[in-house]
Amino acid sequence: MTEEVLNTHNASILLSAANKAHYPQDDLPEIAMAGRSNVGKSSFINTLLGRKNLARTSSKPGKTQLLNFFNIDDKLRFVDVPGYGYAKVSKTERAKWGRMIEEYLTTRDNLRAVVSLVDLRHEPTKDDIQMYQFLKYYEIPVIIVATKADKVPRGKWNKHQAVIQKALQFAPTDQFIIFSSVNRVGLDEAWDAILASV
Repeated sequence: MTEEVLNTHNASILLSAANKAHYPQDDLPEIAMAGRSNVGKSSFINTLLGRKNLARTSSKPGKTQLLNFFNIDDKLRFVDVPGYGYAKVSKTERAKWGRMIEEYLTTRDNLRAVVSLVDLRHEPTKDDIQMYQFLKYYEIPVIIVATKADKVPRGKWNKHQAVIQKALQFAPTDQFIIFSSVNRVGLDEAWDAILASV
């Protein structure tokens, strides 16, 4: 699929699901977006789709509590999974989210790849590393997107990238994209990687 055949402006939130009984029942390809709370997941989705508030950004991390399915031009879906690693959520609630995310990632035939978002400014958290290892273990194609690049001087991007890749034990066959929703750095590369996987 190429960007030319996809009208990204024709995008809407389709539904929110807690388990597979609620997933859309068709064979449209899906790309999941995963990352810890506050990594800029909603901003990433909104920037990709050229929309301001389609995916709700919140100053309160941990707001996404269900799998949110976004329909893009009836040809592709983004699936926003709950942000992980948010401390103010009870252990029980976190475990419930974990099961919901795991069920989706391991059983969904429509899933083509996961965009795993990390913060370019910081070394990956234990949760970031766990998510990457989980995806590798289940052989789910993964695209690493390092967000908030506008907050790191351009001259230091490579150094930050190296730190993240080392911590993740990053596979050279995977894609690593430096991204900023503020100045749209990495936007084309992100679309290219997503469309290449569907």
